[in-house]
Amino acid sequence: MTKTVSMNIGNEDFNFENATVRIIANRNCPEIKLGGLTVGPFEEGNEYEVYYWVAIELQKAGIAHFREEERLDAAKLNKIQWTERIQTPGQISKMPDDFYPKLRRCLEELKEEITRDPEKMREYERVRHLTQDIINSRLKKIVSIASAPAQTENTLRNLTSEEKFLYGQLYKLISRWKTGILEYQGREEWLKN
Repeated sequence: MTKTVSMNIGNEDFNFENATVRIIANRNCPEIKLGGLTVGPFEEGNEYEVYYWVAIELQKAGIAHFREEERLDAAKLNKIQWTERIQTPGQISKMPDDFYPKLRRCLEELKEEITRDPEKMREYERVRHLTQDIINSRLKKIVSIASAPAQTENTLRNLTSEEKFLYGQLYKLISRWKTGILEYQGREEWLKN
């Protein structure tokens, strides 16, 4: 099961790395060739769409930065946490499909900032707390809907890919457990399965 979960998260992360994002050029830059891929030229202040992994390299080189909408931060996480908390247990809010990859990167970036500025530890802890709260809230809701009769695609549309995977695994496990409870034929029958 752990290997399957890791593969699912790894696949989603790979898809995220190869999805396009919007960046803003910090300065003029001629065309750049990267292993068969050509990006640019870039003109200072203009917005461009590139693969996420390319955007990271351009940011490291000081050529461009991410648009604010592309990043997660404490303020956005606060809003998400508040939304999750005010909903009823069976209600789950729409989350962007790239929420978890962005969340992992947000935490990684804050960890890196701590090495340069120890004062960032407080912000990291705050974001980590918000993250745990969001995950726990959504997890409770996913367990709740996985325990109910099969959900329609309409209900599941608000889940991210990682959450849909978790829902599917939980639904199968809970359904098998319920069947076993109701149809248990004794120890001998159980040992055959």
